Amino acid sequence: MSNPEEVSSGSSLRVAIFSPYSLTLPGGVQNQVMGLARALRRSGHEVRVLGPCDGAPPDTFVTPLGESLPTAANGSIAPIAPDPAAALRTIRSLRDEEFDVLHLHEPLSPGPTMTALMMRTAPIVGTFHAAGDSASYRYLNRVVRSMADGIDVRVAVSRDAEDLASRYLGGEYLILPNAVDLDDFFDPTITIERERTVFFCGRHEPRKGLEVLLEAHSLLRSDVRLVIASEGPETARLRHEFPESANRTWLGRISDRTKVEHLRSAAVFSAPALGGESFGIVLLEAMAAGSVVVASDIDGYRNVATHDLDARLVAPGDPKALAEELLRVLDDADMRRRLVENGRVRARQFSMDALADSYVGVYRRAIRESSGALRTPENRSLVVSAARSLVSRVGRIRSRTLDS
Repeated sequence: MSNPEEVSSGSSLRVAIFSPYSLTLPGGVQNQVMGLARALRRSGHEVRVLGPCDGAPPDTFVTPLGESLPTAANGSIAPIAPDPAAALRTIRSLRDEEFDVLHLHEPLSPGPTMTALMMRTAPIVGTFHAAGDSASYRYLNRVVRSMADGIDVRVAVSRDAEDLASRYLGGEYLILPNAVDLDDFFDPTITIERERTVFFCGRHEPRKGLEVLLEAHSLLRSDVRLVIASEGPETARLRHEFPESANRTWLGRISDRTKVEHLRSAAVFSAPALGGESFGIVLLEAMAAGSVVVASDIDGYRNVATHDLDARLVAPGDPKALAEELLRVLDDADMRRRLVENGRVRARQFSMDALADSYVGVYRRAIRESSGALRTPENRSLVVSAARSLVSRVGRIRSRTLDS
């Protein structure tokens, strides 16, 4: 580890960023982890990303910690790695490398982030993403609340995420919203004169509201095309009920590059989620790419979008209202132009490079104010034993901690 006085005052940092979710699968947290790491590396810091990988790591600076195990959580399926093998790989990585700071995304998720929190080989920054409620926090409150005391600086991506974390864990939180790598999405040469296409990209599960969008699309004229990306537990049923047609396309899982291409070509990006969203990063991506956002009027999306300023927000779960809003946007070129211009202004307020600069300040603060003793070789065996015990305990009670 570097000299604490140096790393708290301006030198480059050695940062370990942990993802609890598989880095080879699509997801908002994973995108934030990788985007932040790249921005930090561009600014001269040495960064490694550590997390589960179901396949080849997505970049050279990623350390894979094993394959994920799909686990129900918060109405979704989380690709986490709560097994002993992942815990031991995490411990080995922390033993072999000396980092100035550990940045744990969802620090209390079973798997590498929780193991790193228990190891505590460097000051810790924890970022909380989830909103709504958490059965895991309820059932394991005494354990997770005690573990959270090892986090030196707590960050929440939104007020909704802060509310969930503070309700069960206490403590104080900085609010640092998620961000977008603008260069990946922004193209000033693209105009608003696009095909009458609505694009959806999200996991096919109830809370994302894809069925609502499909029902809304069935109410529209045949000249409105719907393009659906990604997969999920509802894919087979929805594809059977709403099969491929001349104006409906099912893409399946797509790459980030392909997603950007569709955001740049679609007239509208629709996010009909029913709830459980802490922050609408995908809305910002669509705004940066020049798509008009038509989304549900829910707390998480209101963190980034304002109705009739940079997006159109509709009541969640109402196919007829969604259909009317989609048609209104598609038929009104002046409205589209205004929403696109304001959306791009809004997206620029959430630059990944600016977020990286903010996190550097948070890292240096954590190093200065580190409140707990770091783990030493002498007590590492106790930590390994405790990690194995916790992994075993999580496995025994998994069925109790599945969120409905």
